[in-house]
Amino acid sequence: MDSYEGRPLPRPGEDIYDQGLAFDLATMRRRQALRMFGLGAIAAGLAGCGGKTETPTTATTEKTVLTEIPNETAGPYPGDGSNGPNVLTESGVVRSDITSSFGTATGKAEGVPITLTLSLKDLANAGAAFAGVAVYVWHCDRAGAYSLYSTGVTGENYLRGVQVADDAGEVKFTSIFPACYTGRWPHIHFEVYPDQASITDASKAIATSQVALPKETCDEVYTQTGYEASVTNLGQVSLDSDNVFGEDSGALQLATVTGSAASGYAVTLEVGVDTTTTPAGGGQVGGGGAPSGAPGAPPSGGMGGPPPSGGPGGGPGGAPPSGGPPPSR
Repeated sequence: MDSYEGRPLPRPGEDIYDQGLAFDLATMRRRQALRMFGLGAIAAGLAGCGGKTETPTTATTEKTVLTEIPNETAGPYPGDGSNGPNVLTESGVVRSDITSSFGTATGKAEGVPITLTLSLKDLANAGAAFAGVAVYVWHCDRAGAYSLYSTGVTGENYLRGVQVADDAGEVKFTSIFPACYTGRWPHIHFEVYPDQASITDASKAIATSQVALPKETCDEVYTQTGYEASVTNLGQVSLDSDNVFGEDSGALQLATVTGSAASGYAVTLEVGVDTTTTPAGGGQVGGGGAPSGAPGAPPSGGMGGPPPSGGPGGGPGGAPPSGGPPPSR
């Protein structure tokens, strides 16, 4: 053989693999050039002739690295017993539809409907589906008020509920889109417990975090009846300036949302939980501790009385409870 791929061999009498380093390097460079520039032209030519081509694929060992969900404060209105009332001890709290109150309360939260799906991953078990964990979800209504705490709804417990993750590690809740109240980006709170039996003790939560809602969705929802005050409030805050999501603009907490204000939205988020780390969130407010006074004691303008002024419909927002740092709600 005197040539190879149209090039003369420096050692015609020897095997192709024994042609020397210079020949080998030239061959490698030629093949790289063909891969970079020639495949597209070859595919186009074959397609023009009616030939069938297969798209080259590149095998890779790269995988998306799932990261632990940031631990956040539960805020001053958790309803988990860490700061006043404990809805988690009540029969009926384990439910998927949280739009209405339960027990002796009869109120219902009106607003744009959503279905919230959280997909729990066990980072201590290579990111496997975290089946069996219990997830407690709560958030404000379309007026910015929190049941159990805000003026006019202290006797209600709507927009609060627990679900146990299925075999796929998923929990689903039917709810309404929350308001944007003064000083906070629109969000949904949640706590993860090792099992349903643990939910009555807030100290047993293995993760506490918040779901951030995308601006485009908020802009659409807040044109709807009942959300009027949220338009102004949203214009005064951003993900970058928010005191919870601002550190990374909610990179790991920003939900994926599909749907419309007319038909409702599907809100989804993947939640990595690492039981080998010590939970840093929970019932802390601001720099730590409950607003003015021991946990469970009604703070000035907080639980057991009117909430801080400034939020739509008397909801949380405006000046923080006296005697403490600005709360992360």
